[in-house]
Amino acid sequence: MKFISTDIEDSPDRLNANVASQKTRPGFAIDNYFYRSHVTYARELDRIFYKSWLYAGHVSQIPNENDYFLYEIGEDSIIVSRSVGGEIHASMNICRHRGARVCEELKGNRKTFVCPYHGWVYNLDGSLRAARHMEAKADFCIKDYGLKSVNLIEYEGLLFVNFDPQAPDFIPALDSIKVTLGPYDLANSKVMHSQVYQVDANWKLVLENYLECYHCATSHRAYAKLHTLQALDEKASKVNQAMWDKSEAQTGIKDISFELYESYASEKAFGTGCTTSRYALYDGFLTGSEGGQPVAPLMGRFKGYDGGAGDFQFGIMSFMLNYPDHCVLYRFTPRGLTATDMEIVWFVRGDAEEGVDYEKDKVTWLWHNTTLEDEYIITRNSEGVNSRFFEPGPYHPEFEFLCIDFVNWYLETMGD
Repeated sequence: MKFISTDIEDSPDRLNANVASQKTRPGFAIDNYFYRSHVTYARELDRIFYKSWLYAGHVSQIPNENDYFLYEIGEDSIIVSRSVGGEIHASMNICRHRGARVCEELKGNRKTFVCPYHGWVYNLDGSLRAARHMEAKADFCIKDYGLKSVNLIEYEGLLFVNFDPQAPDFIPALDSIKVTLGPYDLANSKVMHSQVYQVDANWKLVLENYLECYHCATSHRAYAKLHTLQALDEKASKVNQAMWDKSEAQTGIKDISFELYESYASEKAFGTGCTTSRYALYDGFLTGSEGGQPVAPLMGRFKGYDGGAGDFQFGIMSFMLNYPDHCVLYRFTPRGLTATDMEIVWFVRGDAEEGVDYEKDKVTWLWHNTTLEDEYIITRNSEGVNSRFFEPGPYHPEFEFLCIDFVNWYLETMGD
């Protein structure tokens, strides 16, 4: 993590004033104050991340009773576990006695979590099993001191969490894109590989980079060779239309090209926005691989290739790009004011065997290399933005329209 100097006179009032000032310049990138301010970052955690539905993991990561993994965001840690009986739980990784973390290993299988400080013991469902010598406190009730639970839902095998006790229901938003997400049968897929790329940049720079493809032609040559998203609509529309015209026949899936955009300002409830669309690969390419040719068995109900890819967004910070033979999920997680984890998760059919049906390096090649390129350009972007001489310029109205939507929503969320 890079540490940057922060104005000692920063305050909530100054944040509100900067939000108001930024609103007078619609269509422009935001001032570097928003990337450098600890006051801003603290409010972002409270108003955005701890009130949004966030992708935590996949059921294939905890197939057995007593399996668990950790999901960490900011300074907080959540234990996602499968208890005896198969139920999945999400609990804060904080002992209810004096606050030590009760689990340090990122994943594993165990029957209990034991606090390393004073030895309190917790079951996988978060309930307190034993508290040494606490019978000395007359009114101590063991049932009152289980790990704090976190809202958790499972949808098509994807696990989402929300810290807000009053969190809105996420299921209706997810149901709105089920017609295009369901055919991949993610519930019966498996995480083939995942990798975290740590970036010395504020989370908004990482997210904005994902939301636009203005940079794709110059920064991602391999990606741009395959994907029409890097071109203006006037050039890509004919290729997209040709793909849409044949999609149902070639994939065997009705309405596979259905589109919906309900995110940021258009979301039905805070932190629940979902989008789905399908765009074409260039002629001759079938999937997102080094040569654009299949690298794994077809996912779910797919019967063939249409030369397209499904694009999805779940909530604020989770996205998927799904090819007929594998799916790629992106999760962006703030770890500090100038530190963000970009995690890429690759999915294949649950019954696919490595070395027989696919080779890991071939499945991961395109997006591993593309993410390394992103890591480089985002870091360079961060270094420039954090200069006191940075002056925000205008967004491109077509390539960067999602950045505009995000910034408008962000300013409404952050202001008082």
